[in-house]
Amino acid sequence: MPVPSALSSHYRQLLGLVKPWHISDIKLNVADPQVNIFLEWPNGKVVLCPECKKRCTIFDRREERVWRHLDTMQFKTFLHCRVPRSNCPVHGAKTITVPWGEANSRWTLMFETFALMVLEQAPTITKAANLLGLSWDQVLDLKKRAVKRGLKRRSVENIEHLGMDEKSFGRKERFITVLSDLDGGRVLDVAPSKSKKAARAVLEVIPEKQRELIKAVAMDMAAAYEVVCKEMMTQADIVYDKFHIEQKLNKAVDKIRSAEHKFLLAQGIKTFTKTRWLWLRRPERWSETQEKQFRDVEAEFGAGKLAQTKIGRGWMIKEAFRPFWDYVYKGAANRYFRRWYYWATHSKLKPMIDVAKTINAHLKGVLTYFDHGITNAFSESINSKIQELKSGARGFRNFDNYRISILFSCGKLEMNP
Repeated sequence: MPVPSALSSHYRQLLGLVKPWHISDIKLNVADPQVNIFLEWPNGKVVLCPECKKRCTIFDRREERVWRHLDTMQFKTFLHCRVPRSNCPVHGAKTITVPWGEANSRWTLMFETFALMVLEQAPTITKAANLLGLSWDQVLDLKKRAVKRGLKRRSVENIEHLGMDEKSFGRKERFITVLSDLDGGRVLDVAPSKSKKAARAVLEVIPEKQRELIKAVAMDMAAAYEVVCKEMMTQADIVYDKFHIEQKLNKAVDKIRSAEHKFLLAQGIKTFTKTRWLWLRRPERWSETQEKQFRDVEAEFGAGKLAQTKIGRGWMIKEAFRPFWDYVYKGAANRYFRRWYYWATHSKLKPMIDVAKTINAHLKGVLTYFDHGITNAFSESINSKIQELKSGARGFRNFDNYRISILFSCGKLEMNP
């Protein structure tokens, strides 16, 4: 039964269909509910070879394929077509390009674009699947296609500063390596583990000629990363990330606090109870409650006596390192560090002595900060996003899915079809 011309014209306009494509049939299923639109390329009309774009006759037609399209009101909409194959004298029989979808796709361009908008807003694949009326696997496939498309379009030119960092993945102390473009604020790639192999894998996404233009790489004091960076980018400086150094100082203070708090509790002194974050957070970031906590501790001990406690001394040494980063000239920063180092190593606080010696052993890479001024601040900023991805997925058992999610959310990729 021929399709009424008004109805055919209506759907042609909705689909943006151009001649000679035409609608051969429309079937409405109210019970399901869905609309099925059957599209056809007329016999006798020439087609274009998808390889060389030359005009050809039709060789034959493929078996019927189905594409999910945007809903028509409350009705799911599907496009059906037996796509012709071109009879090209050079390239042989090739399936022609259709205007509504990409090759090997089960969705139309419009539906896929809409689905990506939903994925960007939905916290999990499960919720996106519910909104789109698709299965979990179908939505994951959409996500993978989008990332693959984005990586193919991505440019890695004009990158001068990289960040390499490790993130936890799953349980049992499993880690991943994340490579970031610090200039562009984007994740470039992710590899399993925190090994030399992982470092090589992520760096290989940047062509060798482009790697020669990298000026510096920010990282923690992981020997594996440094060795690989020096092998693959001999000209690039290694900059030990200041946030990782501050983390080491905080951990030292926390060890000192924990040990002395236990010692004092045994004597019935509860002054340092529930004050852990007081000593780890910068004073300018203290809440009103923490400011009061500090005043109470100081009042109970007295300012002078507090400064003599192990907690007080460790905290002051940690805080005294912060002005190091404010220097402009490397030489002045080095002189400041020497004074600080003498204080820290003569403090009789083993955790602080260990950290001071670690920093001193890597001082060249620490001082390189003053040549480039880069940190892994971007990498630290995406930690919350990566943690959100992990929580939303209730952990990732499959590394590939974890990588896809990170690149989808943090790669700044052009992913629309």
